[in-house]
Amino acid sequence: MPTLEIDGRRITVDTGLTVIQAADQLNLEIPHYCYHPGLSIAGNCRMCLVEVERMPKLQIACNTRVLDGMVVHTATPRVATARQAVLEFLLLNHPIDCPVCDQAGECKLQDYYMDFGRYHSRMPLGRKVRKGKVIDIGPHVMLDQERCILCTRCTRFLDEVTHTSELGVFERGDHCTIDLFPGQRLENPYSANVVDVCPVGALTSREFRFQARVWYLERTESVCNACSRGCSIDVYHRRGEVLRYRPRYNPEVNDWWMCDAGRLSYATLQGERRLTQVLVRGERGFAPVDWAEGIAVTVRRVQEIVRAAGAGAAAGLASARATNEEIFLLRQLLREGLGSEGLRGVSWSPPGAFEDAFLIRGDKNPNTRGLETLGVTATAAGTTALFQALERREIRAVVLLRADAVAWLGEEATRKALEAAELVVLIDSEASETAAYADVVLPIGTHVETEGSFTNCDGQIQRLVPAFPPAGEARPGWSVIAELSQRLGAMRIYPSAAAVFDELAAQVPAFQGLRFADLGPYGRRLLPERSVTAADVARAPATPSEVPPA
Repeated sequence: MPTLEIDGRRITVDTGLTVIQAADQLNLEIPHYCYHPGLSIAGNCRMCLVEVERMPKLQIACNTRVLDGMVVHTATPRVATARQAVLEFLLLNHPIDCPVCDQAGECKLQDYYMDFGRYHSRMPLGRKVRKGKVIDIGPHVMLDQERCILCTRCTRFLDEVTHTSELGVFERGDHCTIDLFPGQRLENPYSANVVDVCPVGALTSREFRFQARVWYLERTESVCNACSRGCSIDVYHRRGEVLRYRPRYNPEVNDWWMCDAGRLSYATLQGERRLTQVLVRGERGFAPVDWAEGIAVTVRRVQEIVRAAGAGAAAGLASARATNEEIFLLRQLLREGLGSEGLRGVSWSPPGAFEDAFLIRGDKNPNTRGLETLGVTATAAGTTALFQALERREIRAVVLLRADAVAWLGEEATRKALEAAELVVLIDSEASETAAYADVVLPIGTHVETEGSFTNCDGQIQRLVPAFPPAGEARPGWSVIAELSQRLGAMRIYPSAAAVFDELAAQVPAFQGLRFADLGPYGRRLLPERSVTAADVARAPATPSEVPPA
């Protein structure tokens, strides 16, 4: 393992790393455009030039391998002069678009110009080469050729990651452009990743264009809930509204990428069907009430049914869209509060749901693995049997947790079952068609408004961080179920979702030894599903150090 010195700081790194990768480990940024850690090295922008002692010429840090005893300088006058010249070259034909460019605030041309430029252009505006602007190249991406600096990140992504190669470099010299190959459209399932890798404003998102300036947005780490892959994401939001998702680097799940369907799934969280009030059905339909009354009505009616018909008269149905903490608490509510083992699960996806060999899974639920690991049966036969028992009035009361029965069971079967029930409690964030059959509706936060965790298809447990409080009167799901459980006789009190997870981990063997505070930015892997020993806990994978995105 070679040891080198960068700007007076010594570091030992793995053999084969480049200077720019070694500098990353020192949290030292070397300016770059074409380099991206998830793509091959092109070495064409020349912005990452550094001075290496005993080498007569400046070297590009992205493609210079480290050697033992190497001494690197990244901020000498010679390096600064070279970067200034590179910036002047890149900006010769660049348009004066900064006031109207959506990349403003995230543009590396702007950032590096302020650090290394600050000179007057020697190219008159009238002599700049004109290229295409606002070109429609796909359903989610717009191209502005004048802003492109030909870093080729986008073409390398399409060649090396999606293997679809829709974009290429055409013409020569200062007339070079990025463009579609004849007869092509940029419409593969991962097309919007080219917007993320573009360091300037040449490729922009149709959905985010002109929606907000990025310096007004807040960023919160979270997890995509569009499928069981559970890609790590950053949620960009403002004043309680999500404006975009972007992939967050996680080597255990999705690296630097995410699919377009997941990227745009935030729109479903903010529609007109959002539940924001506690509702109780009366003689004239639903009436809004406060939380105290909603909880009291639920507890009183459940207790009346259990006293009259026994503990087996109450059951629950938890969706794989619920968090680990919500599912665990609902199971505890039924077991400890009512003495019932009638919790069933549902993990439903539309027939023929798309999947591929890369990231996209056919299971469109983020927590199917968590549901199963918590011991909740999620078979079609089990959930159908539950609704048949409701129809026969063997079960009188049912709690539906983020479960849209109409979607997977159908309107007719759902109507027969839920109309036969004496009490239907819906705990959800969205007014699905199933809500029409509820007697009590308890609104809860979406996954971007709730603290908790999902377990993805590979058993990676990832933490959810609330970006903002739930809309309207909605509350975090774990707190609603915890209060119901306590009022029904369960002994434990939980001040936070973290406390619920820690209790869950103490009871469920596959989670044993884990703590919510230790999940970290990448999450932690489930332990093998067998009896857990101290050695198992010691071998649990540690949280890797965070790697900054490109």
